[in-house]
Amino acid sequence: MTVAQRERMSAAEFEACFADSDTRAELLRGEVILMSPTTPLHGIYTMRVSLLIAQFVEERGLGVVCGAETGFVIQHADGTESVLAPDMAYIAAERIPDVLPEGFWRIPPDLVVEIRSRSESQREVTQKTAMWLEAGVRLVWNVDPYRQVVSVHRAKGTEQTLHIDDTLSGEDVLSGFELPLRRIFRPVRSL
Repeated sequence: MTVAQRERMSAAEFEACFADSDTRAELLRGEVILMSPTTPLHGIYTMRVSLLIAQFVEERGLGVVCGAETGFVIQHADGTESVLAPDMAYIAAERIPDVLPEGFWRIPPDLVVEIRSRSESQREVTQKTAMWLEAGVRLVWNVDPYRQVVSVHRAKGTEQTLHIDDTLSGEDVLSGFELPLRRIFRPVRSL
């Protein structure tokens, strides 16, 4: 992740500059963060998780799954805003507005999945997770392909680390959804 040295922006200014742009960026409390393209491993793990969640959601008509780079404006307790783009987000049907926004979502997702990049520090992962939870996200899954673990963070403040023999649960956010971690962390060449 590369920090761009620019003047500070509001979420509205960021949206005007970057909505529908080919530039990958997020806004963290007024600071523009330019992001490089992801690695093959990051892309593969993003799709492995996202595809299974999207199939589950679509088959049951539960809501929408947003792919990587979908922008969400989040409010912080101090009044500042950020625009974050998770690797995958789920929004329950009853929370989707009748008219979709032309720019970024103004509601927090119910579930956020972030795939850790090798360049991200644990501090950055922890900071972004805290921002999501502060914004009202009910469940955050941080998938670490290098350690083959998933850390689960809940709005009620509990967290858990799952290993390769464990199974992810959608809990009360995606009731009935289960994903064995072996299915995510299988070798890339396996079918």
